[in-house]
Amino acid sequence: MKCTQFYPVIMTEKVKETADFYRAHFRFAPTFESDWYVHLQSTEDPSVNIAILDGDHETIPKSGRGRVSGLVLNFEVDDVDAVHAEVTAKDLPILLPLRDEPFGQRHFITRDPNGTLIDVITPIPPSAEFQKQYIETA
Repeated sequence: MKCTQFYPVIMTEKVKETADFYRAHFRFAPTFESDWYVHLQSTEDPSVNIAILDGDHETIPKSGRGRVSGLVLNFEVDDVDAVHAEVTAKDLPILLPLRDEPFGQRHFITRDPNGTLIDVITPIPPSAEFQKQYIETA
């Protein structure tokens, strides 16, 4: 199988509210928009996509219908400090404050209207201990 695109789909009852959130705070724009599904594409990189789907829509098998649960979206950015300043100014909740991690990330965590965690990350050099765990080509 050759995959031509991969993106997360958030199942929710708050389709419009969730799409508006990613538009307002993470620079996405719709490429398809209905009351039950919105496909969003980054305005800065067309290969970055996310979709919002009504979790009760008929196209989802009954056994799979529901809401988002147990999901973290990672957004890797060039300047996490600048993004942190933007979202803090917009009063988004900060669930994990901006900090450096020894495994090689400077990051913070916020959430969307569904409670989906959003981890905004800028890679930094890992500590010597964690450097040993990276594959040489990574």
